[in-house]
Amino acid sequence: MEITANNKWISIHPAVLAMIAALGVTVDPANIRCQKFEARSSHYLARMGLFKTLKIPFNVPFVEHEPAGRFIPITRIRGSDELSRFIADMVPLLHLEPEQARTIGYIISELARNVIEHAEADHGAFLCAQYYKKSNSIRVGIADTGVGIKQTITRSHPADTDLEAIRLALRPGITGTTNREGGTEQNAGAGLFFIKSIASINRDFFVIYSGNALYKLLKKPAGVRPRLHADPFDDRHSQEENLPAWRGTVVGADITLDQTAEFSALLDAIAGTYKAAVRERVQARYRRPKFI
Repeated sequence: MEITANNKWISIHPAVLAMIAALGVTVDPANIRCQKFEARSSHYLARMGLFKTLKIPFNVPFVEHEPAGRFIPITRIRGSDELSRFIADMVPLLHLEPEQARTIGYIISELARNVIEHAEADHGAFLCAQYYKKSNSIRVGIADTGVGIKQTITRSHPADTDLEAIRLALRPGITGTTNREGGTEQNAGAGLFFIKSIASINRDFFVIYSGNALYKLLKKPAGVRPRLHADPFDDRHSQEENLPAWRGTVVGADITLDQTAEFSALLDAIAGTYKAAVRERVQARYRRPKFI
């Protein structure tokens, strides 16, 4: 495994760090090669826990800033206790009212819980996050090297390609644990839909990559009234297929935090859209012709 970057500039989203960590732990540290980065970049990668996670040497001294309220270094999650600790660390990073912080924490925990329970990822899920004061936003990344979305979603829903599987996974109420519309009490198939919707309304970054396919939101033009869509292909987006196959799933998202009243309304709108989409699918099922 070789880790490289542009020598003159480097900007790393937490999703990329999570990807490197998830892939790197499957490789013998002796077989990992990492280029010598500019000092500032090296210090950042060290503070985010990349070298420690990959068990490769880093001998340049750096100041370990207190992470609380600023960032969460790369964290491996393999069980509910580790997930609970990550969410607890994430709350001060959000700089939100307690109820709003709990809601965002719930969405992130749903994404990680899907990896723990369904992705068959031997090495668990890798998460990290960073707060940006200037834009009052957080960037979150989660990655695993499990079986990927297509294998999990097709346990209950047909999908011929990785892109079709991603489309299903982003729809509300669709989960690989059941073919029942709305999922189950334990798994409602809502985590990806929620975080994609938040990014869409706020004109933020969102990307999901699994198998050989990638889906990425594109920013809506300023001034266009935002709308939530149950079908992710109805959002302004780009999509790619035939990419280098990622065995597992990667999710990256930015969440803007500077809309207190609007943000509360947004969460209500997400819940309403979710319920309406599930209800429509249930009604469509019962309208289907039946042949005896």
